[in-house]
Amino acid sequence: MRSYIVIGLGRFGSSLSRQLCKLGAEVLALDVRADFVQQISADVTHAVVGDAQDKEVLKALGVRNLDCAVIAIGDNLGASVLIAMNLKELGVPYVVCKAHDETHRKVLEKLGVDRVLIPEQESAQRLARSLNSHNVLDYIELSEDFGILDVPAPKSWQGKTIRELNVRAKLGVNIIAVENDGKTNVSPAADYVIRQGDTMVVLGDNIALEKVQKL
Repeated sequence: MRSYIVIGLGRFGSSLSRQLCKLGAEVLALDVRADFVQQISADVTHAVVGDAQDKEVLKALGVRNLDCAVIAIGDNLGASVLIAMNLKELGVPYVVCKAHDETHRKVLEKLGVDRVLIPEQESAQRLARSLNSHNVLDYIELSEDFGILDVPAPKSWQGKTIRELNVRAKLGVNIIAVENDGKTNVSPAADYVIRQGDTMVVLGDNIALEKVQKL
């Protein structure tokens, strides 16, 4: 189980926190506003009132032991910069930060933030899925509930034909392509035998795609 701290529980931060928890992650949600913390407390692992601009607060929460930190307060450049510096100095392995615009993005990148995003360009749901999936190579969101997933062929699939797997009936997804050695086999035949090294391109709703990720 991967562990996260999400700092800032506005619309984006709260949505991301809930999505990560739905995907089975351990989430520590942090905000200076007690009412925001209270609203999300039942939906995450831990919810705490605190100021992430204070390095001692982050240290006391044990952030260095978490897998990832997400700074979701992009409307305040000064605060996000200070928090990013604190997280980096405390040794958080992977830091993601919401940015307000391209100038904000450039500043954060200079600080060594691992991933900077502008929410208008990337939904909280897609970010949650990509952060929490060790094996997902790409995820394309087609709608709020539907998407296409690129994932290395699970071991349980290898050596079996698409017909034998019958993933449409068992998992509710469709294998729409198989990629290997730079070549793409679109609409592979039912007798195609899945091999180690294959990348499966799978179409389905988010619930079904989550099942594929856990194989």
